[in-house]
Order: sequence, then structure tokens, then C-alpha cells
Amino acid sequence: MDKEALKQAIEAAFDGDMLSVRVTPKASRNVVTVEDGQVRVYVTTVPEGGKATKDVVKLLAKSLGIAKSTLELVRGETSRDKVFRRS
Repeated sequence: MDKEALKQAIEAAFDGDMLSVRVTPKASRNVVTVEDGQVRVYVTTVPEGGKATKDVVKLLAKSLGIAKSTLELVRGETSRDKVFRRS
């Protein structure tokens, strides 16, 4: 999936200004995918002290072409299932 198609798929997954994401920490590579309308983010970072969540925000922001500061974690600080709000 090219960058523009990925961006459109992520945009389509937003429910209003909320985005549900499934995170896989300690993955073999950093990548964002959309499978059946569900956004999945794979990060190589270990889930300690919010490091993985920070990398998820970086990857999502880069994929969407927006600033990291426009994504706010609403739910799932310590969970694999996270919900972000776009401001």
C-alpha cells in the first residue's frame, strides 16, 4: 500500500475525530497497516514507560502527514487497544 492509499485508509477509519488503533509492541519493524478497516501499528519498541505509545504517535502522525501534537491519547495508555483524538 502506497503512502497516499495508507493515509486515505487511516482517514476512513476515524470515527468523527476518534481513531481506534491496535498496537503490537516488540515487532520486527515499525509499520502502520489497515486491515478490514482496523488500524494496526507495529513498533519495535518495548512497552515500558510509554515508549511504545510515543512511537505509535510518531508513526501515525507521519502516516497522516500531521504534527505529533495533534494526536492525543484518550484511552489505552497501558493497553494494546488505544484510542486517539485528532485536535
